Order: sequence, then C-alpha cells, then structure tokens
Amino acid sequence: MVALRSLSGRLLVLTILFVMLAEFLIYAPSISRFRKTYLEEHIAKAQLATLALEATPDNMVSRDLEDMLLFHAEAYAVIVDRPDRRMLALSKDMPPAVDATFDLRHTHFPTWISDAFAALLRKDNRVLRVIGESTKNPGVAIEVVLDEAPMREAMLGYSTRILQLSVVISLFTAGLVYLTLQWLMVRPLRRITRNMTRFRANPEDETRIIVPSDRGDEIGVAQRELAEMQREVRAALRQKGRLAALGSAVAKINHDLRNTLATAVLVSDRLAYIDDPEVKKVTPRLMDAVNRAVGMCSQTLDYLGDTRTKLSRSLFHLQEVVAEVGAAQRETFPDAAWDNAVPFEVDLEADRELLVRALGNLARNAFEAGAARVRVEARRDGRQVEVDVVDDGPGLSQRALDNLFKPFAGSVRKGGTGLGLVIVRDILRAHGGDVTLVRSADDGTVFRLVLPARRR
Repeated sequence: MVALRSLSGRLLVLTILFVMLAEFLIYAPSISRFRKTYLEEHIAKAQLATLALEATPDNMVSRDLEDMLLFHAEAYAVIVDRPDRRMLALSKDMPPAVDATFDLRHTHFPTWISDAFAALLRKDNRVLRVIGESTKNPGVAIEVVLDEAPMREAMLGYSTRILQLSVVISLFTAGLVYLTLQWLMVRPLRRITRNMTRFRANPEDETRIIVPSDRGDEIGVAQRELAEMQREVRAALRQKGRLAALGSAVAKINHDLRNTLATAVLVSDRLAYIDDPEVKKVTPRLMDAVNRAVGMCSQTLDYLGDTRTKLSRSLFHLQEVVAEVGAAQRETFPDAAWDNAVPFEVDLEADRELLVRALGNLARNAFEAGAARVRVEARRDGRQVEVDVVDDGPGLSQRALDNLFKPFAGSVRKGGTGLGLVIVRDILRAHGGDVTLVRSADDGTVFRLVLPARRR
C-alpha cells in the first residue's frame, strides 16, 4: 500500500490499467470477428458437403454417407436455397428445433459485437440456424443448423489466449513505461523534492542550492528556475539579516541622539530669553534645525519599532478625521490652505489614530514640497471608500517617482527619511486597503487611499 502512494507506483498501476483497457477495446471486435469467421467456416463446410450430392445422378447419397458428411460439417441439417428452388440437402432423421436464426448477409459491426458477447454469457446450448451466401455461387444461400455450445467453447479458448497475451503485453509495456518515467520524471522530481527539503532546513547555506542539469525540457526549466529562486531567497534573507542588524543599530543611535537633541531644545529655549540681537537672529534657525532633527529621529524610530498588528477599530465620520488633520497642519504651516471636501455621510470602521497619522504624513509631505493648498475628497465605491489627497505643489521629481514607497530612498527633501509614504502604505495595507499615486505633474500631485467600506 505504501508503494501505491508513491508517484512511480501509481504510474505503474495506471499504465497496466490503461493497457488492459486498450486490449479490451481490441478484444471486443476481435471476438466478434472470431465468431463471424467460425460461422462462415461452417457455411463453407456445409457447401463442401453438398458437393457430394451433386456428384450423384439423382442427388442422393446413402444414409451412412449423409451422416458422415453432417458429422464433418458439425451440423444437423444443410439447406441450399437457389433462386429457382429451395432444397434440403442433408439432414438428420430428427433434427432439433431451431432456437435462434442468424443471417450473415444482413448484419452490421455493432450487431456482431453484441451477438458475440451474448453467446459468451449464455450457459445453455442453443440450436442455431445460420444463413450465409455461397462464396462460389453468387445468389445461392446456404443454411446450416448447428449447436452453439461448440462455438462458445472455441470462443472461450480464443478469449483465454487473448487474455494471456494481453497480460503479458500489459506487464511488458507497463514495465517499459515505468522505467522510462522513472528515469525521465520520477528521479528528477525526487531530487528536486529532496533539495527543497534540505534548502528549507538551512536556506542560508549556499551548498544547498540545487545544481540544475542541462536538460531542455520542463524538468530542466524547473530545476533552473528553482536554483534561481533559491539564490534570490538566500540573498533576500542575507539582506534581511543585515537590515535587521542595521535597524537595531540605527534605533539605538536615534534613541541616544533624540535624548541629546532634547537637551539642545532646552538650551535653545533659554537662548530665546536673551536680549542679544545676534542671539535672537540665530535662535529661530537653531530651533528649526533642532526640530527637524527631532522629527527625523522620531519618524525613524516609529518605522523601525512599529510592530503593531492589531488595529483598534472604531466607527467614525471621515470628515471629522480630515478636519482634525487639517487643524494640526495649520499649526505647523499657518499660511497653507486645507480644503475638507469629504461628505459627512462617508463613515469608516478603522483605526482612527493610524488614519490620522497616514493623512498627516501625506499632508506634511505636500506642504514641505511647496504646496500652498491641499484638498481631501472621498467617495464610496461599492465595498470600498476612495480618499483622494490633492495638492497644488510642483509635483514629484523623477528620482522620487523611481523610489516611491522605498524606505530611506524616496525622499528628495534635504533631511528627509523617505519613510512618510512607506508608513502610509503600511497603515493602509494593515486595514486591507492600499495607497497609489494617481497623478503627479507641474500643477500638483494626487494620492489615492483605498479602504474597505463599512458594511451596512
């Protein structure tokens, strides 16, 4: 039973079954042809028996000769049906009653098959009346009355020989097919499977990458693709490990740097109370630089340490969240315009705090890039809510477009980390949505946030 669960065992069994099925499809017309030939031979024997009558002047033979002719013809009676007359040529003294009649002149292939299997399945003997055309005298019909049992025995003997030959052919063919498939498919697949298991145990071990063969078929393609995939996975794991170590180091550095900058902020606050004109001139720029450094450290720490997977969902109107984000932006960018065009009936069931953070990041990016106005629009589209954040800024540069949503690479602003859009995308995907760039040109940029709508 264990062997049948393997691919090679199943291939062997299926090959045997399919060959036996093919043999059966060959056997059906063969056995019907055997039956037809058997009956035609008896028609020919009966015709030969009637030649003895034609050799006599009065078309009569002795009783003993008639019995001998019928014995060799294996028949009870022979009838010759000519166009001008019908004659009982040979007959037993008391021929049995006929059980079935078969006319070989008016039968078709499906009928031959059904009659052959009907004869094989019977247990009793029938007396048959078989009618066939004379091969030497066209237009003359020969009728023979004979037993069906000898024919069935001959058919069973023929079937036994066919079965034995079929078994030998099927086993021989199945063995050849099995060995061929074992060599061409099963062995390479087992090698691929073993390699995948070994690679999974230690994907960072370069020696466990499969060495593809030079085959040009699908197996060879699979081996080469698997080797390439394993190399990419190994490189990704190595890169992931390096990034994890780098992230840990950056987090520690940022933590210490933020503490140092906090001290600098306190010192800067004290400088603001000094009446020296030169100090008052330098202090705003110092405060701005310190605030930017603190913001950059905070954003980096938030990205590296954000392992939040559970959302604190609540039901709220999106318009209220957009208004809250706008109020916060006006404190940082007093001269900027904020248009809240979200209909009041648009509501969401999401994490309000994270959504405020995502919209705030998009707004801050727009204002810092030079936009004077940001407009937020929203609409419900079937099972999702689409939120468009539209600004009138100068648009994204080609470098920013090429590195969109890439951490530490997507920012073109001096002192930027490029984490704003990455954090927005992570927040949206945690909700089952996403963020995409709809348009970016000289007259502004449009980002679209897609969120699952609240089920009504």
